[in-house]
Amino acid sequence: MMKKIFLLLLTGIAITVHAQDKPADPPLVIYGSVDTYYKYDFSGHNNIGTSFATDQNSVSIGMIDLGLKKKVNKASFVGELSFGPRGEAQSIPNAGTNGQSFHIQNLYVGYDITSKLNVTAGYMATFIGYEVIAPTGNFNYSTSYLFTNGPFQNAGIKFTYAFTDKISLMAGAFNDDWNVYTSAGHVNSFGAQLMVTPVKGLTAYLNLLSSPLKGTEVDLTTAYQITSAFKLGLNAADFSAANNLTGGFSGVALYPQLAVSKAVTLGLRGEYFKNKAGTYGATNVVGPKPGDSVTALTLTANLKSGPLTFIPELRLDNGSEEIFTNSNNALTKSASQFSLAAVYAF
Repeated sequence: MMKKIFLLLLTGIAITVHAQDKPADPPLVIYGSVDTYYKYDFSGHNNIGTSFATDQNSVSIGMIDLGLKKKVNKASFVGELSFGPRGEAQSIPNAGTNGQSFHIQNLYVGYDITSKLNVTAGYMATFIGYEVIAPTGNFNYSTSYLFTNGPFQNAGIKFTYAFTDKISLMAGAFNDDWNVYTSAGHVNSFGAQLMVTPVKGLTAYLNLLSSPLKGTEVDLTTAYQITSAFKLGLNAADFSAANNLTGGFSGVALYPQLAVSKAVTLGLRGEYFKNKAGTYGATNVVGPKPGDSVTALTLTANLKSGPLTFIPELRLDNGSEEIFTNSNNALTKSASQFSLAAVYAF
């Protein structure tokens, strides 16, 4: 009898020790940001119609961005919500927000089929373009015309294969509509991204997204950390409308940035954006009228104090034709604005 009890105790101890030795799952990661801003257009009213930060002469809020992510072994998920005007504005080009003050940024799951091949499905921030929705992902606080007119998000399924740590290829099928997590009836859009890192510090992405409902966009995005202090980014894109419409847009933006200290970085975004002549551009392109173009220069500083970044910014836009209005509401070719934002990342 005592022998049986002794064996049971040894078995219990062994099980306990084994359970304690088993590694715990990685913790749930919580991340996000909070931002607020002041903007003043020197005409006295709103002029520059790019995304977000549109309130004139007002201390306003951007959004709180709250994300959750976790990966256990080969499986992972990401869920990200935004609350506030910046997030709410993302739905306006499609169907409005129905009075909701929140927006789904990302909601997807992933699985590593092999060490080189991953599959991801759900609602994802688009792979097109240089700029992103969350202010922590951008150097400038205002956004480019290329960002405003391209997709924000795409729902679908994609496969990414890493040939090496310097070359990877993504290809996937996506819903026919943009910026909404349900399709207009078909999952018939094709998307692809080729990533290459040819030299140290340089990463380039060649992107393609084609939808029978929206059109086809070809996009090149690069970032080159030339020195420890100087970085140069590039975004070039061309979009042609579909669904029996003509027109679209094309443009290029350069992003030189110079770190003058650990706490201060100066940057300039220079963008040329053209609205192609056609029926699509008359109603769907934000910015110049069909056949016209705009050149925008944005001088931005990032002043960091721990997780808090102050972003003073001066922006000058000049159109090929009179697409703006001055303080007397008369048509003019140019517009200018100043903004000061504060972004806290966590």
